[in-house]
Amino acid sequence: MQTYDFDLVIIGSGAGGGTLAHALASTRRRILLIERGGEVPSEPENWSPAAVWKDLRYRTSERWVDGDGLEFQPYTHYNVGGNTKYWGSVLYRLRREDFGEIAHRDGVSPAWPITYDDLAPWYDIAERLYHVHGEASADPTEPPRGPYPHPPVPHAEAMQPVIAGLQRQGLHPSPLPLGLIDPGLPGGCELCNTCNSFPCRIHRKSDADVCCVRPAAAAGVTVWTHAQARRLLTTRDGTRVEAVEVDREGQTIRVEAPVIVVACGAVNSAILLLRSATTQHPRGLANSSGLVGRRYMAHLATMMQGFHPLRVNTAVFQKTVAVNDFYLRGPGVPYPLGQIQSQGRTHGLMAKVVGDTWFSGRVTWVPEWAYDAWVARGVDWLAMSEDLPRDDNRVTLTEDGRIRLDYTPNNVAAHEQLVVEATRMLRRLGAWKVMTASHRAKNTTHQCGTLVFGHDPVSSVLDPYCRTHDIPNLFVVDASFFPSSAAVNPGLTIVAQGLRVADHLRRTDLRLPEDAAAGVAPAAAQRT
Repeated sequence: MQTYDFDLVIIGSGAGGGTLAHALASTRRRILLIERGGEVPSEPENWSPAAVWKDLRYRTSERWVDGDGLEFQPYTHYNVGGNTKYWGSVLYRLRREDFGEIAHRDGVSPAWPITYDDLAPWYDIAERLYHVHGEASADPTEPPRGPYPHPPVPHAEAMQPVIAGLQRQGLHPSPLPLGLIDPGLPGGCELCNTCNSFPCRIHRKSDADVCCVRPAAAAGVTVWTHAQARRLLTTRDGTRVEAVEVDREGQTIRVEAPVIVVACGAVNSAILLLRSATTQHPRGLANSSGLVGRRYMAHLATMMQGFHPLRVNTAVFQKTVAVNDFYLRGPGVPYPLGQIQSQGRTHGLMAKVVGDTWFSGRVTWVPEWAYDAWVARGVDWLAMSEDLPRDDNRVTLTEDGRIRLDYTPNNVAAHEQLVVEATRMLRRLGAWKVMTASHRAKNTTHQCGTLVFGHDPVSSVLDPYCRTHDIPNLFVVDASFFPSSAAVNPGLTIVAQGLRVADHLRRTDLRLPEDAAAGVAPAAAQRT
């Protein structure tokens, strides 16, 4: 078996791993970034609804099983940049209140071991790194802060009456914070209608690949693609991780490093730790608390469309508006409901993929042109509520080694109330009919919470810098660390914490200022 030596190994190239690699690239340490998939090719299919939504060209073909043992295909992607290649680039900070304990309709959202002020400087850097456009003063829930690095993306002309209508309702529509590179400028983002769930063919969406992995590789970080980490290998006494067992191009390779960072996403990071069980760690690595894989969360999310048969929506890029009036408190109730945000345009084929499964059995008789006519007369929205942590919402391994996701959404009553409020909002805007669709118990987007961070090793897996309590040289930097899910997109918080952890590693485990000054060589050494 070939063995490679590095100073730092990062497993996963998404918002956490890709950002961490970029943040440490200048240190001249020997850094290896491992990605189980390959690069997403720039090709016509990037912007093809048929390729992305019908053929599922870029999604994993892997099958997970649910709590009833039934197979399903998760919405997840294995490629450089991870799921950020397909996000809609809505990059929100958590609200200040999200870091404290909040009473909800169906339970309590726990406090974080860090505060908003602890993360605020890293949010600033994250927004610059990911080219975030926004306007702080317009959002009633935005914490006090400096200006965004870029002005908000202008609203399409067809969205102006919508915004005016929302204001007449007494609501406070605000610009969505969007990570886009030079939107509307020559050579920049084209503000097209294929952003949500599509990879950007021209690389002008702020994903981890474009913003972090490519610059990190240019700065000397070694990137392995089509390389899957199978297990973490510990020392004989189980006190440290000494290597990663990697399947690469049909070979099993051993990669050694004094510091290992897992950044595979909330599901796969937990699975990797569970799969790496040893005699000293029979329930999986870093699992003395018994919480590895538990407290899985995914936002309660309902896609909505306000439809009117006589109004053709001429907006191409309509994903620019948010309504946060119900984020901290709903009308007449003392608990939060969540957020409403406009979405990218739905294509007829995308609607058909969903619509054909609305009835018992599989109905395919509605022609695509009918869906085209329907979505052309609609404005698309998302209602999103916080999912609360529950121990029995968890990921585990089946006996044959597959991923099992036991998940039952909670805080459902508050989300249903939010959908009611959003429906009223759209009706007041003149919608003739409001259509809804939800992933429900199969939701694998915005996954978080399976390796919660905290101060107490009894009630958390990671410390506030994402170091595992049980194994001091093992870190996890993705949405696994979230104690609560909040009700905004998690991407920017993952990035900000990745930057914070990178700074911590510079000052502690890697002791990089002195080493960088001494001129440590960046090349990896191979042993046989």
